[in-house]
Parts: sequence; structure tokens; C-alpha cells
Amino acid sequence: MPVNLTPPQPSSLHPIAGVRIGVTSAGVRKVGRQDLTVLLLDEGAAVAGVFTQNRFCAAPVQVCREHLAAGSGVRAIVVNTGNANAGTGEDGLARARATCSALAELLRVKAHNILPFSTGVIMESLPSDRIIAALPAAIAAAKTDNWALAAEGIMTTDTVPKASSVQITLGGRTVSVTGIAKGAGMIRPNMATMLGYVATDACIDPTLMKALALELAEGSFNRVTVDGDTSTNDSFVVIATQKAGHPPITALDSAEGRALRDAMMQVSRTLAQAIVRDGEGATKFITVRVEGGRTAEECRLVAYAIAHSPLVKTAFFASDPNLGRILAAVGYAGITDLDQTQIDLYLDDVHVATQGGRRADYREEDGQRVMKQAEITVRVVLGRGSAADTVWTCDFSHDYVTINADYRS
Repeated sequence: MPVNLTPPQPSSLHPIAGVRIGVTSAGVRKVGRQDLTVLLLDEGAAVAGVFTQNRFCAAPVQVCREHLAAGSGVRAIVVNTGNANAGTGEDGLARARATCSALAELLRVKAHNILPFSTGVIMESLPSDRIIAALPAAIAAAKTDNWALAAEGIMTTDTVPKASSVQITLGGRTVSVTGIAKGAGMIRPNMATMLGYVATDACIDPTLMKALALELAEGSFNRVTVDGDTSTNDSFVVIATQKAGHPPITALDSAEGRALRDAMMQVSRTLAQAIVRDGEGATKFITVRVEGGRTAEECRLVAYAIAHSPLVKTAFFASDPNLGRILAAVGYAGITDLDQTQIDLYLDDVHVATQGGRRADYREEDGQRVMKQAEITVRVVLGRGSAADTVWTCDFSHDYVTINADYRS
């Protein structure tokens, strides 16, 4: 069961003017499964994307990068689940491009105005003929209030659809931000297998979109990890439809730019944390906060060393305060001049270790009390400076092994 995560209420997800969404069944992997989603964008929408750093990236990632680089505008996004179209070579590229061409013809736009996305099993040929055959039905089903249905349509091993939405006021106008994501396993920056789409009707200079997408990814999806694996398909797309009617934002560091960024970060971070809460087999949601570093980068090194350690993660699953595992992870994180006598370790409100060893008044039962909670904060103070950073992760349970052993069956 996911950790304190419930399905979104469709009525809580604000429609975004200029975006219509259609979901249908293409039979990509399972008959009757709602596995094909299209997002139709009005002309003039500004779009930017951040993609996996895995060098064995999937065909749709390669095509998306090409189409965004063309700079001619995005009019539609097409997402299939059940097949990742990764590890498929030239055939995979041809099938991704054929899907774009077919959708472009139906919409009377160009193929490079389409962004394709796939998620699912790797190294299997994409059944593009089934996807193409189902595109008319997806277009016919398109509505502005289909965000909740889309959140379900892009799922793979997820147990709960993931969506978030907020509204703010800019220039006297109401501005909406709504996003969906999928992901439960093979989660590790850069990016964290995930797909994420966040849209707003805000008016923003299109030249700011790439920087905005990078900043949102860094503060959300690049701060979560389930199992340390970087997927071949990870993608995060930011859309601004320019429909809200307020004066355009021309600088991200302006008051309006900061307000929009904060709202979009709230949605992005909620989605990223939902992925961890729904991590495959997860029973605990764990915040790893590292403070007192010389740089944020070294704080992240320590946070990820803790978050990725199978020994740490299995201890959390067992509610076993075997806290030497956390200290060991701090020590091997890669800070060569780390002084262990300056390190403090906390589990929530419990001060566990100080000056290189167990705190004199620490009691095992206090550590176990915290470890039994569904949500836990690990806080490490390095004693080296004023930098800090945070990563969100989950535990490893028996179910993680079962889910991944049975994934293709």
C-alpha cells in the first residue's frame, strides 16, 4: 500500500485553458487497459522538457529532444504505457516517428509539432500500429477536465494515480497549475521510471521555459529516489498556454515570476513525493535532510548515500534502529576530508549520535519508536558549513523484489 497517498479527486484538478486531454485503450500490452493518452495544445503554448541522463535513452526521448530543438512549437503530446520503446534501435525510432506523423496528420500539423512518450517494458518492439489505430478515439475523447483520467492512463506499476493542482493570482487574474506524473520503480535522478507533465495557463516569455523546467526538476523530481536506477525514459515536461490574460512574465526573478515558480514547484514536489510514497513495495516515506555542509552538492552526496543504501532501506522496513548503517553511508559518501567527530545524527526528534559516536543518553527504544512510523526524517549535521539539501526516499520491502521479479509476467 502507498504511504499516506490517496487518489486525487477529479474535481480538485483545475482545467488548464488551451489543454484538452483524451484517454483510450490501444491494447499496447493488455486488452482493455486505458493505455493511450493525448494532450492537445492550442497554438501558441510554450513547452520545455527535461529528460533522462541515461545514455541508453529510449527512442521517444530521442525524438522529443529533436522536436523541441526544432523550435517550431508543440501542438500535442502522446503517451503510451505498457511498452517503453527503449533498447529498440532504429526500429524504435521509426515507430516513434510514425506515431508522431499519424497524430500530426489527424491534427493537421507537422510531425515535429508532436512529442511522443512511452513507458513500460524495455527491449520490446512498440506496437505502433495499435497506437495509431487508437489515436482517433483518443482525440474524440479529449476534454479539458480529463486530468484525473490521464493520471490513471499513464500508470505502469503505480498503485495510485498521481496528480496535483493549485491556483494563484497574477496581475489580477486567476492562474491555474495542474500536473500529473507516473512512477513507482526504477526511480533515481537524473531524472527520477517516471513521466511528469505540469501545465499552467500563465503568460510567460517562451525563452524562460527551459530554465523554468530545469529549476522545477532540480527542486522536485531530481530530489527523489526509490531504488537508485536511472530509467531510459524519464521525462518531465512543462507547458504554459499563455491563456490567463495577465501581463507576460519576462523574468523568473520578478515578483510574478517567483510566485508562478513557487506554485509550479509546489505541484512538481507533490508529484515527486507521491512517486516515493507509491514506491514499489514501500511501507515508509523517508525524508533525508543533510545540513552543515560546505556545499549543497556534498550534502546531496551524503543524502543519496543514505537513501540508496539497501542496508539502510531494509533496516527501515524492519523498524530496526541499526543506525550504524546510516553513519557508514555518511562515511562512504565521498567527502574525503570529512571529520566524523563533527557529525550529529537525528531520527525525527531523537538525537542519536554526536562527536563520532553514540550519544550518551540515546536509548534504543527511542530509535525504534521513530522507525515504526510511516513517515520518518533522518537529519545529518556535518559541521562543515552552512549548506543544506533534502532528498526523499522509501524503504525496501519483500514486495519490491516480488514486483520486479514478476514485472514482465
